[in-house]
Amino acid sequence: MQFRDLKYQYEVLKTDIDKALIGAAAANAYIMGPQVKELEEQLAAYVGVKHCLSCANGTDALTLALKVWGLGPGDAVFVPDFTFFSTAEVVSLEGATPVFVDVDKATFNIDACDLEKTIRATIADGRLRPKAIIAVDLFGLPADYTAIGRTAKQYGLWLLEDGAQGFGGAINGKRNGSFGDISTTSFFPAKPLGCYGDGGAIFTDNDEWAALIASLRVHGKGSFKYDNVRIGMNSRLDTMQAAVLQVKLKAFADYELEAVNEVAKKYGEQLAGTVKTPIVPRNFYSSWAQYTIQLDNREQRDHLQVALKEAGIPSMIYYPTPMHAQTAYRNLHYPADSCPSALQLCDTVLSLPMHPYLKTTDINLVCDAIKSNV
Repeated sequence: MQFRDLKYQYEVLKTDIDKALIGAAAANAYIMGPQVKELEEQLAAYVGVKHCLSCANGTDALTLALKVWGLGPGDAVFVPDFTFFSTAEVVSLEGATPVFVDVDKATFNIDACDLEKTIRATIADGRLRPKAIIAVDLFGLPADYTAIGRTAKQYGLWLLEDGAQGFGGAINGKRNGSFGDISTTSFFPAKPLGCYGDGGAIFTDNDEWAALIASLRVHGKGSFKYDNVRIGMNSRLDTMQAAVLQVKLKAFADYELEAVNEVAKKYGEQLAGTVKTPIVPRNFYSSWAQYTIQLDNREQRDHLQVALKEAGIPSMIYYPTPMHAQTAYRNLHYPADSCPSALQLCDTVLSLPMHPYLKTTDINLVCDAIKSNV
């Protein structure tokens, strides 16, 4: 059993993917070929925004957004304490300071109440200037953008949606990638929409920012290729990856997103009452980058993971360490008991095999193993 069966997905899409790859190679336009522009237009239409600009990976997508806003030393950016490292890393790379906010244990996403509390505390402290919020659509579920957006507006902060895991999710039919002033996603192979290498994209309705990102991602170039009008970076999506993503986007929209929600439904029905299963709030829709259950404590979680491994069932812990406890952030001197919900999740979460092609027999096998060992 595979945790995310990309090999089987390739077998299903093989004819179209092979054709797309051969076509891209034969066209001899390996960097910023026509497939890149076509994909950007398709992605913008799917998400429902004016501009989509692709780039080399999801981390670069976040970095480009922060560069557009000119963040730097003395600026505070509020990020969830329970997330992948890059969410805060990009803030530090710009010289700004990540300020960690606790999360909601039910949704895994940033806690809007703790966010406002942390913003007020940062203002009162006076050492940093609050500038932006990065909300993460963790495990495929959109963050609570109604509450977060209200807070961002109240305090005059930019809102960056880190949708690396959330492509395809929605709130009231409005899709992930459209909630931030700027939104980003990742095309890392294991993401809901993944390529066969690295890739990422930035979404915005702002014409000026889109033009700036287009320059920044190619060494800060101006209207002439060799006139560099600003300091930028080298972050372009390969044409081959764009060709793969065009095929995968069609499958994703046509049936994969619906299929993965059916898998989540079956997990939820079988595991109800045995472990704490993930919730999807009313009018929210998840793209299920991960299916993450919660156990009672670390010992129970670790025991179950060992038992699953012995049964040939892969599982992963996303994430074992909160951001404030990362070695790289010891210099920020957060108390050990900061963000208690994030700390609890790090001790109790376990992610199960999850993908659109997961068979019912495999779902049954996973659920039976969990019921036998909890």
